[in-house]
Amino acid sequence: MVNKSESDSDKNPKVRFYKPERIKTGVPGLDNLIEGGIVKGSSLLISGGTGTGKTVFCLRCLWEGLQSGESCIYVTLEETAGDLRRDALGFGWDFEAYEKKGKFKFVEKNILEDTNFEFFDVDKMKASRIVIDSISLLSLVVEDKSSMRGRLQELVKSLKERNITTLLISESIDEEHLSILGIEEFIVDGVIHLKSMPMGKMAQRTIEIRKMRETKIDEGIHSMEFCKNGIKVVG
Repeated sequence: MVNKSESDSDKNPKVRFYKPERIKTGVPGLDNLIEGGIVKGSSLLISGGTGTGKTVFCLRCLWEGLQSGESCIYVTLEETAGDLRRDALGFGWDFEAYEKKGKFKFVEKNILEDTNFEFFDVDKMKASRIVIDSISLLSLVVEDKSSMRGRLQELVKSLKERNITTLLISESIDEEHLSILGIEEFIVDGVIHLKSMPMGKMAQRTIEIRKMRETKIDEGIHSMEFCKNGIKVVG
């Protein structure tokens, strides 16, 4: 006999209790704003102006992955791998040690030239986190602007199929335009906006989670500051 008081969710506990797997960002104060971390395999746009902390934010997320035993990749079209290594060492992050172990790789190449990703061993490394720095610069080196949206969508889709968490760095123009092309924020699962505003002789840095799929987010604007271990959300 069927218990009429039994709800559909009671009959199907998988639906009732489903929770996506999440990964830690490593940024103190951030994960509790996004239900404990980023959904594994999702894509995020990290948007902000010059000096807002986009690169440090992304390096910190990759460093957290390495500490958890993951393999990670940083694709850079702007800064050299050497500069990034030195910047990271300033926070105590020795990426070169993980490069020697085959767990990490800097790639200095236009990622849209080969969306099979064979040129930087994403499948061979079994990478679980990747940063692309930056989508804004890609828009300058790709001649056919009309195909840019489709190629970006293909890129995000291919990485998602591999269950790779992807952070796409982009320069924001203003509050309403978080990317150069104006399309990036619509093809990703989440958007994090970083800002830096002059406050006398100091700069007031903030972080705002604009959207994040499968996540109940804190929609406020929170203070953020650089510290000896990278960056942290402080309020």
